[in-house]
Amino acid sequence: MGFGKLVICPTPLGNLGDMTERALQALRAADAVCAEDTRVTGRLLAAFGIEKRLERLDEALIGDRAASLVERVAAGETIAYCSDAGMPGVSDPGLRLVRAAREAGVAVEVLPGPTAAATAYVASGCDNPRFYFGGFFPRKDAERVSLLDSLRALDAALVFYESPNRLAAALGALATALPQREVAVCRELTKLHEEVVRGPVAAVRDEFASRAAEGGRGVKGEIVIVVDGPNAAEDATAAEDAQQAAAARAAELKASGLRNKEIARAIADEFGIARNAAYDIALEA
Repeated sequence: MGFGKLVICPTPLGNLGDMTERALQALRAADAVCAEDTRVTGRLLAAFGIEKRLERLDEALIGDRAASLVERVAAGETIAYCSDAGMPGVSDPGLRLVRAAREAGVAVEVLPGPTAAATAYVASGCDNPRFYFGGFFPRKDAERVSLLDSLRALDAALVFYESPNRLAAALGALATALPQREVAVCRELTKLHEEVVRGPVAAVRDEFASRAAEGGRGVKGEIVIVVDGPNAAEDATAAEDAQQAAAARAAELKASGLRNKEIARAIADEFGIARNAAYDIALEA
């Protein structure tokens, strides 16, 4: 077995000044550079005067080519991998390549660099100290509803990638599922026309709906959506909804002949209400 390795090379989100010296050294030293899009990576290499053999490795190809690339690394080649922008492996085919290399036991070196998810989280002004990264927001309405319902109670900001064409639908789904949240749409990060639009989710939805109606003004480029975590108003609404639902359930159980103590136990377990509060609801039913 040779002494090759797979090197994951982050590239700028947009500003060439964010290219790290370590990544440049790795690209110069590599025997070959695999790229999500050889045109994008080719322009990057040309900007830094680097001439290398480029091999396309996108989502459609990686399933068939990962094994052979790992074999080449095992035989002694040093292969660098670049995504179109940012950190390879974050919502792109690089993750599968790293997994294949780890499973085969070949050397993997991951260089740190720009990541749109973390950059947008900080730029959003969100004050929650945790964030959940969900990759690309689901395309289908039912999948959006299911995902947001599962994440509603998570005490963290929610970070998603989205395309300009689906931004209006994504914001509409967020406004319906999480109407009391604040949201930030971070667009074209680190580029000339960088923009962060933040506010109540309904207001941000309306802003981009207005732009779309005007022919797409400002709705271009790479987009990251950051949704604030649960807030006091949302918690109060959830508690009130749970109280009302528990009261309705208590009335049903009383009509069926259960005693107050049994009703209290049932609604406390079902709605997560304290036993004393559940017993008061049972008495009032």
